[in-house]
Order: sequence, then C-alpha cells, then structure tokens
Amino acid sequence: MKKQPFVTKTQLEEIVKKYPTPFHLYDEKGIRKNIKALKEAFSWNPGFKEYFAVKAAPNPFLIQILREYGCGCDCSSYTELMLSDAVEAKGEDIMFSSNDTPKEEYQYAEKLGAVINLDDITHIDFLEKAIGYIPQTISCRYNPGGLFKVSNDIMDNPGDAKYGMTTEQLFDAFRILKEKGAKEFGIHSFLASNTVTNEYYPMLAKILFETAVRLHKETGVHIKFINLSGGIGIPYRPDQEPNDIRVIGDGVRRVYEETLVPAGMKDVAIYTELGRFMTGPYGCLVTKAIHEKHTHKEYIGVDACAVNLMRPAMYGAYHHITVMGKENLPCDHKYDIAGALCENNDKFAIDRMLPRIDKGDLLVIHDTGAHGYAMGYNYNGKLKSAEILLREDGSTQLIRRAETPADYFATFDCFEIGKKLIQ
Repeated sequence: MKKQPFVTKTQLEEIVKKYPTPFHLYDEKGIRKNIKALKEAFSWNPGFKEYFAVKAAPNPFLIQILREYGCGCDCSSYTELMLSDAVEAKGEDIMFSSNDTPKEEYQYAEKLGAVINLDDITHIDFLEKAIGYIPQTISCRYNPGGLFKVSNDIMDNPGDAKYGMTTEQLFDAFRILKEKGAKEFGIHSFLASNTVTNEYYPMLAKILFETAVRLHKETGVHIKFINLSGGIGIPYRPDQEPNDIRVIGDGVRRVYEETLVPAGMKDVAIYTELGRFMTGPYGCLVTKAIHEKHTHKEYIGVDACAVNLMRPAMYGAYHHITVMGKENLPCDHKYDIAGALCENNDKFAIDRMLPRIDKGDLLVIHDTGAHGYAMGYNYNGKLKSAEILLREDGSTQLIRRAETPADYFATFDCFEIGKKLIQ
C-alpha cells in the first residue's frame, strides 16, 4: 500500500505562509468518512455507541466533529472530563475509564453523570466513600491474564498489564455491587494495542460475551453493555494491510448471535472506545528541513522534534515520511531525520531510504492524528506546535495555537522572576 498525504504540496505551501512549521494538520473529510464507516459496521446493534478516546486527540474541535455522529467521550482524568463537559457531553455520553483514581476525579465524574468503569475490586469501597453511594449503572474492567494470541501470534500480554480485575475478582465485584444497589452492569476489556488484523475484536468479543453469559447466570445481574474498548490499530507501515471495519463489525455480530442471543441477552449494547483508529491516519506532522549534517551518518535536521511527536523516540515506532514534491523520485538516500532535543533518540527515522532532501523541503510525517500532539511535552523548553484543521472545502482552521514562551513560564506567575519572564 502506497502511503499518500491527504494534503498536496501546493496546499501546504499556502498553509505555511500563514502558519509556520512545525504543526499538526488534520483531515476533516477523512475523519467524517471513517466515523460513518464505523457506525455502519455496527448498525446491526441498536445500542451501539462509540466513546472516542479523548486521550488520543484532546482537541475540542476534533471531538465536536465526532459528537455530530453521536459519539461519546472516553475519559481517564479530571481534565479530560472537563474537556468533555465543555463540548456538552453529559451523563452516559461520558465513560470514565481510569485507574489509580483520586477521589476528586470520581466525584467530578459523578457530578457529570458519567458511567464509571472500575479498574479494581478495591475501588468499590473507595468510590462509595468518595461519592457516598454506588451508581445504579456501573462497569468493571476485566483482565483475564495470560497471553493474547491471534492465529498463534502473540498480540499482547494482558497478564503483565496493570489494568483490570481477574476473573474471580470480576464475579465478586458484580455480586458486591449488586448488593450495594447497582442495577445495570457493563463489562470492559482491553487485551491488545494497535492490532492490524480483522480478527482481534471478534476474538475479544467471544471472551467477553462468554464471560457475560456466565456473570448473568451466576450472579443474576443485568448486563446492559459490553465495551470492547480500543485496540483496533492502523497501518503505520506501507506494507501493512489496513483493518476493514465492516469485516470487523460483521465478525462481532456473528459472535453476538452465537453467544449472547441464545442466552436471552439480545438487548446487550456494544460500546467501543477507539482513538487511534478514529483519528490516527487523519493527522500528520508537517515539518521543514533546516539543516543537513555529514558525519558518520547522513542527517537531516528538521524544525520539529520529539516534543511534537514522541512515539519514535519513546517506542522506536515507525512513522512514514513523505518529502513533498518528491513522491515519485527514487528513494536512494539513507538518512536519519533528527530534531533539536539534547537526546540522541530524538529521531523521526533512522537509516530511512528517502529521496534527496534539500534544505527548505517540506516533510509530512504520517499518522500523527492520535497520540501525536497529545503526548507532547516541553523538554529543553521546546514549545508545542499549532494544530490546524483542513476543512472539507479545502480551507484551513486554526484549532489550537502554538505555545509561546509566556505559556511555558505561566506557572511561575506567582513569583517576581516569573512576572519578568512572562512580560
């Protein structure tokens, strides 16, 4: 699969006249097309709802696009709850899936009427003390442990994950919550990250559906929803075949009809908490080549750094790079594409074969629409870049301005030296 930017060189040349590089650019048309495909894939389930993982792209303008299609918000912190409240997500439009949770966050979630998803059995008492009661609708996060395999390939290791309850704890938690007044229950699980296979969701669904049937029979609770969470990934590499969400949705439907329907549980709603799949391919980091260095290796220095996109430095993650205007030239130069941080891992690509890059060339770093800007930080005093939305009609909208030194020094504002820095 050839990776092509959703923006042309001509468009970018106009955009950079108004907004200096680096910046994150998002494709409104692609996001809208994708959410429509997801809703169609699960239209067989009347209660289906996508709770967008706010952590992936915490920008109200992007979330509002998804809200137009009925998406809720999956939150895991106080400020994510605040952001959801700001875009008028209320009540059961918010799923609060947190861990190691302070009481203030449970209290705020309760104030907003969010569905609370408990990560651990000990959180039952903690939640009850924090808000004074157990909500009538509540969810628990399940971790069956062991390895998770798809076609004999190990996808992830849930047994090493800090999230969720064991099978025994899950059953005990449901009994305790029922005794404390809960009426409607949900089950949530996340067993593998960024899977690029149509088999993951149906296999996860089978585990959760069978567990739900057992829970219903053994504890007598009413399972209102089953949350398949995230895990559907995107093809970062050109040689990867993308997931087909319609095939995935149909696979989940078959398991639903084989497992839940015969058990008299055909009213169970299916929820998802997708982030990367929803916006990942529809964002890119635009940066400019500003230096070249010829030492033991060939380096291209760009004006972006790991502050703008942490994944390559943190995980060694691959992000495809297009040199704009040179898409059809041979990739006959081997480069490290580096940023300016005082860290040797501040590289977007290592030994990457690319066309010849000249100073001033615009580079598009693909698939940054989720966990791109969101994972930014301020090491070396580097400032976060702007976020720009490429509208369906080809116009652009600034949806987050670039940080300034005043933003960086703002938390010193209660000191005299801080006041000088901000001026």
